Amino acid sequence: MVTIRSASDVPWRDVERVFETPGDPRTCWCQYFKLRGTDFDRADVATLASALRDQTRQASPTPGLVAFVDDQPAGWVAVEPRDDYPRLRRSRVAAGGSAEEWGDASVWSIVCFVVRKDFRRRGVAAALVAGAVEHAREAGARVVEAYPVDSDELAGSAAGSLYHGTVTMFQAAGFAEIARPSPSRRVMALSL
Repeated sequence: MVTIRSASDVPWRDVERVFETPGDPRTCWCQYFKLRGTDFDRADVATLASALRDQTRQASPTPGLVAFVDDQPAGWVAVEPRDDYPRLRRSRVAAGGSAEEWGDASVWSIVCFVVRKDFRRRGVAAALVAGAVEHAREAGARVVEAYPVDSDELAGSAAGSLYHGTVTMFQAAGFAEIARPSPSRRVMALSL
């Protein structure tokens, strides 16, 4: 059984446990799309972790959700109003494929997933998508966008390259493809 909770409502240690996952999570802390390139490049890991901690304690709505399996923190999804991710505006994938006007606060984005290795292939990411959609809906979102990877185009890729989620995962949640900015990347949207 997977349960989803707001990152603002869980102990910080549970968020840390998810981000201790080997690879990019422990060096990014879901700040890549929030900071300009030079600011991100100059920030050390402690600064990035502190920024996410502050966001989970001060931001409304919360910057993400945490999945639990048997009361163990198992995963994370970053979901916020799209304008909270300034780097998306310069992203070739999002900027070139979104059908929505920039600056529209009713457009939300799902930009990142982290699933701890021991909890993969157990429906955690799918539950996080469902939770992210409901979270956005409750906060007044009109549209939720995602920028997933087409895993058929990246056969044999490491799990770390799938942090945007997969096309099939979003299709199963009712998202429709609205653009194909590259062979392996899609822009998908769900109207609420």
